[in-house]
Amino acid sequence: MSKNEIILKVENISKQYRLGIVGTGTIADDLTRWWYLVRGKEDPFLKIGESNDRSTKGESDYVWSLKDISFDVMRGDVIGIIGKNGAGKSTLLKILSRVTSPTTGTIKSDGRIASLLEVGTGFHPELTGRENVFLNGAILGMTKKEIESKLDEIIEFSGCERYIDTPTKRYSSGMTVRLAFAVAAFLEPDILIVDEVLAVGDAEFQKKAIGKMKDISSGDNGRTVLFVSHNMAAVQNLCPKSILLENGKIIFNGETNDVITHYLSSQNRNFTKLSEIENRQGNGSLLFKEGNIKGIETQNGIIETFKDVALDLEYDLNIEKVLNFRIDIGINNYLGDRVAWVSSQTLPTNFDIKNKKISFVIFNLPLAPGDYNLNIFCEINNEIADWITGVLPFTVAEKDYYGSGKVVPANQGSVLLNFKIN
Repeated sequence: MSKNEIILKVENISKQYRLGIVGTGTIADDLTRWWYLVRGKEDPFLKIGESNDRSTKGESDYVWSLKDISFDVMRGDVIGIIGKNGAGKSTLLKILSRVTSPTTGTIKSDGRIASLLEVGTGFHPELTGRENVFLNGAILGMTKKEIESKLDEIIEFSGCERYIDTPTKRYSSGMTVRLAFAVAAFLEPDILIVDEVLAVGDAEFQKKAIGKMKDISSGDNGRTVLFVSHNMAAVQNLCPKSILLENGKIIFNGETNDVITHYLSSQNRNFTKLSEIENRQGNGSLLFKEGNIKGIETQNGIIETFKDVALDLEYDLNIEKVLNFRIDIGINNYLGDRVAWVSSQTLPTNFDIKNKKISFVIFNLPLAPGDYNLNIFCEINNEIADWITGVLPFTVAEKDYYGSGKVVPANQGSVLLNFKIN
């Protein structure tokens, strides 16, 4: 089997749902739909529908959870699928796993598919862990002999040996996921489909699971993996290629670094109006309302490594008596990891919080080229006043910083060191 062989071909997949009720709502409409179906004609109700934007109120009872999804997966590929909640990721995986059927379009696959879509997928709660291993294996098309040859490895990897003869209804969600993943991975399906369920496991198991997925996808006859996660670091670590879904459509398909950068930058756009952010914590004694980050020396506002940067904040102060306060700024890379931090508390200053604005000037910014955003925090009188995260996205530009004639590539690390070679 060649790794250049297409193992999964998705052509114009769409999935429509009706909101609120099942069916068309009337017997007459249901009969009309059936009559069109038996004559081989297009369902007349498919011409109605809106995109699946969960954040807005629509005028139609029909929504397209997925719309015209097409892509090819080569044997041995590891593909990440990312996007906001409600983007259509789980619906796509359910269609690929044949849990549900598409409204339109076709899927062609060459091989056995195993899926881990929800905690306890394919497990019977009254059966023991050992019995569920055999049940799951049979569902995947394995013979009893094949399952027995892998049984010890499955149990050891899951870490559930002590409870393997206990009914799975007594397992925690984490234990259930451990055993279910071990079954899906060690029984060697041609295509392994994994939804967000790994997030239920602890950090140790997540590390083991990602390592196992790397192992089964490597080699000349490596298995194919489709992986959905909101953990961008896990997607980047595991998947060379990714697909970005938004409102049921593919809006970006390519190298994982490019897809993640596009996704995170689109998530954080238009947040200079900090007053409009709803997801915040604090008692409201101070509320950030506007913010701006800019390069000081560049005329066009481009931010560059080893150049000074200004962060300007404006806020409303809703408290009369301020005994003590601090304003902290955390800088996150495009994976959401904090890479730098500044605080008004760490410097001797005569800054008056009643000015309702503050400007941080960061000298010789050491950040490497790439995409970043900020966490902004204020504490007044030892209580959280306002705390907002993932805002004010900015990009540090690529440039020939060392005068070598070579541009430093983006997203290769978070800090760019000023160095020389002796």
